[in-house]
Amino acid sequence: MRQLKIRFKKYNDVWDNVKLTEIAPIVMGQSPDSKNYTDNPNDYILVQGNADMQNGRVVPRVWTTQITKLAEKGDLILSVRAPVGDIGKTDYNVVLGRGVAAIKGNEFLFQLLTKMKQYHYWARFSTGSTFESINSNDIKSAEIYLPSPAEQQAIGSLFRTLDDLLASYKENLANYQSLKATMLSKMFPKVGQRVPEIRLDGFEGDWRIVKLGDVLSELKSGLSRELSNDDIGLPVIRANNISDGNLNLDRDIKYWFKEDPKGANTANYFVKKNDILVNFINSEAKMGTAAIVSREPDRETIYTTNILKLTVKEDYYPYFIYLMTFVQSYQNYIKSITKPAVNQASFTTVEFKKYEFLCPAFQEQQAIGACFSNLDNLINSHKEKISQLETLKKKLLQDMFI
Repeated sequence: MRQLKIRFKKYNDVWDNVKLTEIAPIVMGQSPDSKNYTDNPNDYILVQGNADMQNGRVVPRVWTTQITKLAEKGDLILSVRAPVGDIGKTDYNVVLGRGVAAIKGNEFLFQLLTKMKQYHYWARFSTGSTFESINSNDIKSAEIYLPSPAEQQAIGSLFRTLDDLLASYKENLANYQSLKATMLSKMFPKVGQRVPEIRLDGFEGDWRIVKLGDVLSELKSGLSRELSNDDIGLPVIRANNISDGNLNLDRDIKYWFKEDPKGANTANYFVKKNDILVNFINSEAKMGTAAIVSREPDRETIYTTNILKLTVKEDYYPYFIYLMTFVQSYQNYIKSITKPAVNQASFTTVEFKKYEFLCPAFQEQQAIGACFSNLDNLINSHKEKISQLETLKKKLLQDMFI
């Protein structure tokens, strides 16, 4: 039996090896007839699979008038069809579809099942070429290790506190992201307007139309060279490193350029603080997505040929120009100039520079940019904290369970 790496000091009993069915009653789901599905919250909540759970909780999405198999409030809900092993709790009495099973269990068992999913326990049983699944015998015969009830309670309490903290950060993150979306819609002029619906104090007058090409001092695509996993040469920013406006120069850089025997002048391709990086050769969904380099890189860093580097002229505020990539008119324009392809879509720099948008005076650009920069810092700090807590939880699951 594997030894625990982390354990509360006052507990030293040997953990018991048992089958899941010996300590937890299990109810396999059975789908109601689809003709009985409704969208009426007064009917019975139907849980069919992972789509009906978010962040470890059942979220009502579909209802039914037909009762097949039932789970009670507080039961654990296990997904038995792809994705197999996802686990959640229900705060309601629910009807179980065939994609799930209900397990009577405490917080300790919930966390143990979470670990079993993370470490692919159910993969050894899953079958099906199209949809992976496990059956009732697989679940009932699953072997687990249990400590004393007191130690179960202590471990469960620790992880519940950690989950509550994670949920709090995720809720705050969602609120900040919603606030940003609202502010973007109200602090930039709508179609046909020259002033925004909400304006910071001290600013007045119409915004003027500018062309993106006239705002930039430089527009340059990156280098195409051989990539390596080794930490040699120069770190490179790839298209996949640009996601929802976030670019982490420490965590996201995973590949490196090998030394170039031809001695290309890579200095022209170094990224600097306030450069804006834009995907212009990628999947259609990621076309035009952008990130801003928020600080000077710790070491010389370059970018691939799939990315455009935008350097803004001194009389424009970089963070404001970066914000324009989140405005609906920009996104509509990108769609209009994007040329689909079998593997990767693209647009030309000539068309890209023709994009026109409304722009206020520099001082107002600066004020708006600073406002959103502070909000983005809050968003990114919450994302980082969530990542740290999830990493901590995964480590504790590994070290505190057998």
